[in-house]
Amino acid sequence: GIVMNVDASEVIALDDDEQLRIIRVCRAVVDGRVPLFSGVVAGSTRAAASKAARLRDAGAQGLTVFPPFPTFSGAPVPSEMIVRFHRAIAQAADLPMVCFQFPKGWGPDYTPEILRAMAEIPQLVAIKEASFDVGQTLQTIEVARGLKHPIGVLTGSDTFIFEAMLMGCHGALIGFAGTATRELVAMHHAVHVGELAAARAIWDQLGPIARYCWRLPIRDFRPRMKEVLRLQGLFPSAACREPQLGIEADERRAIAQLCRAQGLIAH
Repeated sequence: GIVMNVDASEVIALDDDEQLRIIRVCRAVVDGRVPLFSGVVAGSTRAAASKAARLRDAGAQGLTVFPPFPTFSGAPVPSEMIVRFHRAIAQAADLPMVCFQFPKGWGPDYTPEILRAMAEIPQLVAIKEASFDVGQTLQTIEVARGLKHPIGVLTGSDTFIFEAMLMGCHGALIGFAGTATRELVAMHHAVHVGELAAARAIWDQLGPIARYCWRLPIRDFRPRMKEVLRLQGLFPSAACREPQLGIEADERRAIAQLCRAQGLIAH
């Protein structure tokens, strides 16, 4: 599937009309060949539910629900607050829904108890596990397996995609899939059929680029990834909307060197 209006595509810098237009355009291009999901980013339950319904009407076939910041900042976040937020969105749009575990320390920790409660929402089909933490990823996988109504676990940790699949993640929902998409799909298939040496070879090629783009400060993965896409001729520019800044010349040179060395652009 394809997911639009998410962090890698600078959703927070887009107004509502732009987000709806993106879904309409993408729906026309995709033309039903794969499922089309949209991120839902809003600061309140009412706003999120309203936006989810409008995204559905624009053509979204599923939703990836971002925690509402700053309300969900700081631990612990009451489980009732988290469950009620997701349930309201589910009831408003009635689409397959993915909840979003942010990196540790950034947002709410979807504990086993919270996941079990959210799994009672019929529309919840998966969690994007983007904690960037091995222990948390393993815990989420174990909890998901034991649910009465199992949900998928999609890694959102771009720095260890292959390893997360070996741990038991069913797939990935990642910004890094904007590049080397064919190779990442092949890696996922290889893991699924047990061809681990082939999968490992693909990740040995791609991993260094992913780890560079998602190094600290992690917010700069956006202009770094845009630079990769610019080098590949897919984007005319690596510019981001302010307040996000671009990257310096030394980073651009390092990205170009990595992309050449790993075969993403010609020498």
